[in-house]
Amino acid sequence: MERRLTNGIVSVVIVTWNSAPFLRRCLAALTAQTYPEVELIHIDNASDDDSIALVRECYPRARQIINDSNRGFSAAVNQGVRVARGEFVFLLNPDAFLEPDYVAKLVAALTGGIGMATGTLLQAETKLVDSKGIRITRSGRHFDIDQGLDPRLPTPDSREVFGVSGAAALYSMSFIHDVTIGGEFLDEDFFTFREDADVAWRGQLLGWRAIHVPDAVAHHVRTVTPEKRRSLSAVTNMHGVKNRFLLRLKNEGLYLALRNAPFELTRDLVAIVATLTIERSSLPALTWLWKNRRRIMEKRRAIQSRRRVSDRQLAGWFR
Repeated sequence: MERRLTNGIVSVVIVTWNSAPFLRRCLAALTAQTYPEVELIHIDNASDDDSIALVRECYPRARQIINDSNRGFSAAVNQGVRVARGEFVFLLNPDAFLEPDYVAKLVAALTGGIGMATGTLLQAETKLVDSKGIRITRSGRHFDIDQGLDPRLPTPDSREVFGVSGAAALYSMSFIHDVTIGGEFLDEDFFTFREDADVAWRGQLLGWRAIHVPDAVAHHVRTVTPEKRRSLSAVTNMHGVKNRFLLRLKNEGLYLALRNAPFELTRDLVAIVATLTIERSSLPALTWLWKNRRRIMEKRRAIQSRRRVSDRQLAGWFR
């Protein structure tokens, strides 16, 4: 659906689900941004804490969309994108907080074919690097660049990256319109986790670029890492298993599948054996993939039919 965009406005989308402990700090930092044209769109996924009231108190001008059930991160973001008026959309996790010039520096970086931008995210407690963008490996896994390293280590003034972490990411609305498939910017089948890697891969296939701006700084309280897997809920881990396969089934072409097969299949075997033996609560991930195979293939066909960049051109990102 066509809608009138207001030039220069950044539409900030915050999705909450029982996020009250983080919201005051997040919204105070958003209010302090030097970038002058910001609108806030808040989507709540049926929180039973004070998330809704806190946003109303701390940011009275926010537009709020209150869901009566937890629709997942991807679906909630799509709700926000559909009502956004801005030329840019900024996804901001409630457990992240920004330095005052973060938004302004990312907006300045979105030029030409660059559709995605991130700054340097620091771990809120340790002050080590949380993310400088997304990198992807030949085994099909994606990681946050330089995570756990000292942020004082030398970094280029700016550099292209495969994609950007959804914790504090800026996208141009032109990018969003171009990569949207079936009315969805973020694929709602992901529900939560890996949706940022998925939209990054789709963007790369369509010829868009992503950039890391090192002197734009934000802070993030990261609660989900591979090391914390045993402490996560069964539902969260199930989506993690499902999404690792969904990511590749949609986006990976034949050349990359053959090139990466020794690495991917080894990792897949480990994941499947672990699901069948150790983490049986994740078995629904495999049955979901089978039951929804036709829809997955329809999405794959829609993406691959529009691709502008070959797998051979993208191969350098997989290392």
